[in-house]
Amino acid sequence: MLRILGRASSINVRKVLWACVEFDIPFQREDWGTGFKPTSSAEFIALNPNAMVPVIQDGDFTLWESNSIIRYLANRYGDAACYPTEAIARARVDQWIDWQASDLNRAWSYAFQSLVRHSPAHQDPQALAEGCAQWAHNMQILERQLAATGAYVAGEHFTLADIPIGLSVNRWFETPFEHPPLPAVSAYFERLTARRGFVAHGRNGTP
Repeated sequence: MLRILGRASSINVRKVLWACVEFDIPFQREDWGTGFKPTSSAEFIALNPNAMVPVIQDGDFTLWESNSIIRYLANRYGDAACYPTEAIARARVDQWIDWQASDLNRAWSYAFQSLVRHSPAHQDPQALAEGCAQWAHNMQILERQLAATGAYVAGEHFTLADIPIGLSVNRWFETPFEHPPLPAVSAYFERLTARRGFVAHGRNGTP
């Protein structure tokens, strides 16, 4: 059985949990991270020198980095419909997974820390306004992509890219500030609700 180390409130852990639902992978999750067992412990550092969740253990194989983990799970337990083997189709999926990890993650950082985590270090009004504007800019990129596909981020069918992107969209709607209208993103959000993994680990009230 797959072992998942990480608290369920972490967006990166929830990527792995959603993937497990998609691919019918039995798992056991252990609470590590803020408020639980410390990732600074020698036991955890031996598994991930970055001291961050999630980490998985699949038999004697250990892996960290959430997007690497979901790619591994898709390759081992999923199918080509979700994570294509053909080079061009896979590249389209991978570009959106990587975009979420780089551009979109950076865009929401200040606003999320300020408005959801209530971090004292993230309460500068100008920086918050700039952060919200940058987040909205990236969401407008996603809006145009979803308007073009009319369905999912990499095309007409659900793929692995929709797991990190879907959780990011959930975070967008769960963070309390004035959101510009993004009808394609809103429709996408509702479309994802048909998936059990999203309901359990995305649209469950956790940003």
